[in-house]
Amino acid sequence: MLDLLQKTLLDLEKTKAHLLYSYEKVKKINLSKEPSEEALETLESFSSRFARLSEIIISRYFRLLMRTKDPSFRGSVIDLLNQAEKFAWITSAQTWTRIRELRNIAAHEYGIDDYMKLYQELMTLTPEILAAIPKS
Repeated sequence: MLDLLQKTLLDLEKTKAHLLYSYEKVKKINLSKEPSEEALETLESFSSRFARLSEIIISRYFRLLMRTKDPSFRGSVIDLLNQAEKFAWITSAQTWTRIRELRNIAAHEYGIDDYMKLYQELMTLTPEILAAIPKS
């Protein structure tokens, strides 16, 4: 279990670095107007990296931490997020439920107006995701 946790922490660090790189780039994009093709490519990369990191945190990292706290835990993602809040791994299960919803939304195609709202919300929630990763 310790090896799996170490591997997951390494994956988190690598994936975090990728998201941070994209996050810094998208902060420079004006989302109040229609973005260029280059900006859209950057936004899509950011969205993908946001989804990937949030998935690793929830599905791998929090599940591993939960196994150390309660080896018999078999709850849903909502149950897991509630426990993560209880153990102060995150500040709000509700916020993380929204992060999970956005990850799912990002996987589908929507009109440009919907995408701009999506990217704005992803940018707003990125610091929450980054804060869930332990400092190395």
